[in-house]
Amino acid sequence: MTASPRARELVTVAALAADSKQAEDLVALDVSGPMPLTDVFLIATGRNERNVVAIAGEIEDKMLEAGAKTLRREGRTEGRWILLDFGDIVVHVFHEEDRMFYSLERLWKDCPTIPLDVASAQVPAADDNAPVALSAESAE
Repeated sequence: MTASPRARELVTVAALAADSKQAEDLVALDVSGPMPLTDVFLIATGRNERNVVAIAGEIEDKMLEAGAKTLRREGRTEGRWILLDFGDIVVHVFHEEDRMFYSLERLWKDCPTIPLDVASAQVPAADDNAPVALSAESAE
């Protein structure tokens, strides 16, 4: 099983939003096989608590514009690990120390990565059904 086209579209939106706030080390994992509740994890790193909160806020704003509402949010007050659940994707925004400690990539190492090319990707409009400029098909 692979991530849905909608999940791949949303991960592009979230990755572009994170990148616009200087998120580092963006990684998208297709967790649709072992995880029945979501298709993709997007993992991002912020340099400090303020940056982590800014990244998460921008992701929420851009996802809402793309028609995806936040179903669940955790960790915003601490700014160390903010989890944003949008249904099809779950975004983890970490402070760099916490990302190293929890090492989600290691825990989900059997899941394929989804290539992210935030430099050339375009954010789709909420009603745009056109394919996203993301080479996600090559990950299958």
